Amino acid sequence: MLGNGDAKAGAVELVEKLKNGGPRNMILVFIEHKDCVLNKTSLEAVNAAQLIGKDLGLSVTAVLPCDKDCSLAQEIAGYNLEKVIVAKNEKLGIYTPDGYADAWEAVIKATNPKYVVMSHTYQVRDFAPKVAARLGREVVGDCIRYRADGGKLTLTRRIFLGKLDADVTIGGDAPYFVTFQSGSFRGDAAEKGSATVETMEVAIGDIRMTPEAPFQEAKVSVDLTKSEIIVAVGRGIKSQENIALAQQLADVLGADLAASRPICDSEWLPIDRQIGSSGQTVAPKVYIALGISGAIQHIVGMKNAGTIVAVNKDSEAPIFDIADYGIVGDLFEAVPVIIEEVKKAKA
Repeated sequence: MLGNGDAKAGAVELVEKLKNGGPRNMILVFIEHKDCVLNKTSLEAVNAAQLIGKDLGLSVTAVLPCDKDCSLAQEIAGYNLEKVIVAKNEKLGIYTPDGYADAWEAVIKATNPKYVVMSHTYQVRDFAPKVAARLGREVVGDCIRYRADGGKLTLTRRIFLGKLDADVTIGGDAPYFVTFQSGSFRGDAAEKGSATVETMEVAIGDIRMTPEAPFQEAKVSVDLTKSEIIVAVGRGIKSQENIALAQQLADVLGADLAASRPICDSEWLPIDRQIGSSGQTVAPKVYIALGISGAIQHIVGMKNAGTIVAVNKDSEAPIFDIADYGIVGDLFEAVPVIIEEVKKAKA
C-alpha cells in the first residue's frame, strides 16, 4: 500500500517509483562474445542469474551488445530467460569500454533491473565499474557463491590469495552489480527454455580510443577453462621426467594436462598449465588430481569440477575431502592400471 493510507504521501511515493522506472523485478545478465562467437563463461553467468532469480522471485533477461542482428541471440534464446535484448549500434562491432558502458547504461535505464550479473572476465573488469560509477553504484566482483536470505543476497569473495572467504552484503539502492569468478557456476547446468529476442537501438557517444588487434602470445597459451577433462599433477609426481606418465593418462582420456603451483614454479610445466588462486580457475566434467595434496590455493581453482578423482598416498590429504573418488596409494602403481583399463574400455 503506497503511503499507508495517506493519499498525499501515496501520491508522492507513486511519482518517485514511476520516476525511478517502477518496481525492480529483473536481473540482467551479460552475454560476452566476439563476432557473435560466445564466450562460454557467459553461460555460467546465465546459470547464476537463473538460480538467483528463483531464490528472489526475479525474472532474467540476457543482454548482448552488438553492431548487427547477431545469430548468437537465437542460441541464447534457447535458455530459460524472459527475453534476450540485442543492444544494437554500429559502434559495438569491436569492444571498447566507452561503447559498452554507453550501451549498458542505456539498457539499464530502459529496463530498471535489480541486479546486473556478469562473469568476472577481463572485459567485464574493464567496463563494469565504469557503468556502475556512472549510476553511483559499486561492483561486488569475483564472487564465488551467494546465499539468499530475506530477499537479499550475501555474496562470498576469496581474499588473501584464497586463504579466507569474505561474506559481503550490498547496501544502497539497486541496481546491484555482481560478477562471479569463472568456474563458480556450471555453464552446462544453465536451464534450457524458450525466450523472445528483442532489438534495442542504443545511443553511443564518442569512442575515445582506437582498439588494436588483440594481444597474442608468441606461444599460444592453453585455455584450461574450456577443457572437459583435466589431468593435474602435483609434488607427488617427484620429477619432471615422471610427468610423461600423467601425459599418457591425459592422452588416452582425451584430456588436457595441468599442474599445481609448485610444478609450474619449478618450470616442469609452463605457467599457463597452473590451476589455483594464482593460476586458472576451471570447472571441467572430470578433474583427476595426481599427487596433489589439496592446499586451499589449489582447491579454489578446481573445486567446481563435475567429478573429482584423487590419487595420493597420504590418506589424510585435504584433496580427499572434496574428491568424489579417491585412491590411497602410490600414483606410479595406480596410474598405469588406470591407463590400461581405459584402453580396454575403448577397445
